[in-house]
Amino acid sequence: MQFELVSGAYLAAGADVADDVELAPAAVIHARVQIGPGARIGAGAVIDRDVQIGPGARIGAGAVIDQQVRIGGGAQIGARAVVHTRTEICERCVIEDAAVLGKLPRLRPGSSAAGGVPGELVLEPGATICCGAIVYAGSRIGSGAIIGDHAEIRERSTIGARTVVGRGSTVDFDARVGARVLIQTGVYVTGKSIVEDDVFVAPGVFTTNDNTMTRHPRDQPLRGAVLRRACRVGARAVLLPGVVIGEEAFVAAGAVVTRDVGEREVAVGVPARVVRRVPDEDLLECWR
Repeated sequence: MQFELVSGAYLAAGADVADDVELAPAAVIHARVQIGPGARIGAGAVIDRDVQIGPGARIGAGAVIDQQVRIGGGAQIGARAVVHTRTEICERCVIEDAAVLGKLPRLRPGSSAAGGVPGELVLEPGATICCGAIVYAGSRIGSGAIIGDHAEIRERSTIGARTVVGRGSTVDFDARVGARVLIQTGVYVTGKSIVEDDVFVAPGVFTTNDNTMTRHPRDQPLRGAVLRRACRVGARAVLLPGVVIGEEAFVAAGAVVTRDVGEREVAVGVPARVVRRVPDEDLLECWR
């Protein structure tokens, strides 16, 4: 492949770069790359083949953009971020320093997380991926969602619009998280879990999906927790496999939930027991 030196950057033959694009020294632009007007490529960034970068996008110093990535207009990619192939970053997304997008899972033989080759990773408009976070291939991050520093979103998971996943939290494989959910720092949402819209999950909550801890037939499905709309789960609570937390229910801090908690029920203790109902004045509709 032949490169031309342009303003200290390396530009391959066949790249389509608008006239007003700013190329910093040592940036490398491969063949068949399209870069729209007003974009800026930082020093030492590498843009691989067949990448599309929209108008006004910003690519930070040392970032690596793999083949067949699409970056929308006005998106920002931080320094040393890595974007793997088959990732779509829509307009106005913010990818902060050292984040990794589109990572493929590395699984042990027989892993319950196996589910074929993950598909495309999609970040909807205005999503933010904070410093050091990892979002795996095959996931979808909703519009306006925020994935906190060093958080991890595993393959084939979905995060709804305007949801926040806090620092150091993990949403594991095949989990579904709805819109406007608040997942605080250090939470583990296990594989196959369902978290509906407007749920609050306090710091340090853990969910589980396997009572046998791997000693079950391979065809036995995992059973993640189900958190129904607008329920609240307090700090350091533990939810055992398959439990359902009902709509507008409340689980107190430190509870160990071994059975379902019904709609609007308040559960406390180890093991958790229902002690009362959530009053009308505490319902979400009163606090919008």
